[in-house]
Amino acid sequence: MQAFSDQLGLRCVLMRGGTSKGPFFLAEDLPPPGPRRDAALLRLMGALEPRRIDGIGGIDSLTNKVAIISRSDRPDVHVDYLFAQICVHKNTIDYSVNCGNMLAAVGPFAIDEGLVPASGASTEVAIFNVNTGKRIVATVCTRDGRAVYAGDAAIDGVAGTAAPVWLRFCDVAGAKTGKLLPTGNAVDRMEGLEVSCIDAAVPMAIVEAAALGMTGYETAEAINAQPELLARVERVRCAAGRAMGLGDVSRLEMPKLVTVAQARSGGTVAARYFMPYTCHTSFAVTGAVCLGAAAQVPGSVAARVAGAAAAGKVAIEHPAGILHVDIDAFQGAGGVDIRSASLLRTARRLFAGTVYFPESTLEALHTESAKEVHA
Repeated sequence: MQAFSDQLGLRCVLMRGGTSKGPFFLAEDLPPPGPRRDAALLRLMGALEPRRIDGIGGIDSLTNKVAIISRSDRPDVHVDYLFAQICVHKNTIDYSVNCGNMLAAVGPFAIDEGLVPASGASTEVAIFNVNTGKRIVATVCTRDGRAVYAGDAAIDGVAGTAAPVWLRFCDVAGAKTGKLLPTGNAVDRMEGLEVSCIDAAVPMAIVEAAALGMTGYETAEAINAQPELLARVERVRCAAGRAMGLGDVSRLEMPKLVTVAQARSGGTVAARYFMPYTCHTSFAVTGAVCLGAAAQVPGSVAARVAGAAAAGKVAIEHPAGILHVDIDAFQGAGGVDIRSASLLRTARRLFAGTVYFPESTLEALHTESAKEVHA
């Protein structure tokens, strides 16, 4: 860390990954994992007040994300990626979840920071997601040793076009629970509803929109204006968390909850994704992987709604457009085997420099620790 007057500075690159953005840090530039690092990240993001005026975070979950990158010593992996979700409602950091949108920027960042050498017109970056223990391969456009950001690829939820970043999620099943079906069932009943609990890239509870009194085509703004609906969604989510063996998830960002309805705009299924306390304005990448996998599970809520059209390729209609995910699945005697999932994202490097936070942030933490020792 660099000292500047009564502030401390950290090297930082702000990246847009998919439909999210946030600061990227090299792990070596941060304090070691623990209270000091968490305090620094919360303070520099401005998590102490709701509008983030005194930090670089945003006003919703999509712009309160942090990526921590390091060289990996794991076999067949270039870099380790630790995702940190700043929980805007609680002033806490959740490391239990993953973000596939931010993941789209990990490959370009790793190349531009010299962690992975570029090779020709495209470079594969093997990424280990520390949060889930899973491997992802990103294919990044490169030129002259750097990532290329300009291109013709477009994704719904982001204006304009950019260079494509292809993400292939390997061995996606059981990201947190170790099982594609954590409860052992394709459908369970909880809080009076039929719910499919699926764990692929992220653990998720899937419910038919109509069961919650929704059409399934509402805007995120319309959903977020209904506190009673959000409260019911949260009750279902917490019940699903307990059923999946995750315990009390009331202070965690997982499992996520998704509602599904019949597609009406040329896709496979219409869906709304909860983050979990509000509805996403588009759709999360890991959520798309999980919903795509769920649509391959016979008898699941997702498979019933999507029907035969979901085989292999799933187009998810969400508030900002359509997200396509390709699922490599095998139906065997023991059930469905989800081998991998692939989808297209884009990313952009926004700025690089030093982000500052008050030195007193860590001094106060030291003082509190000293009080606890002498108590």
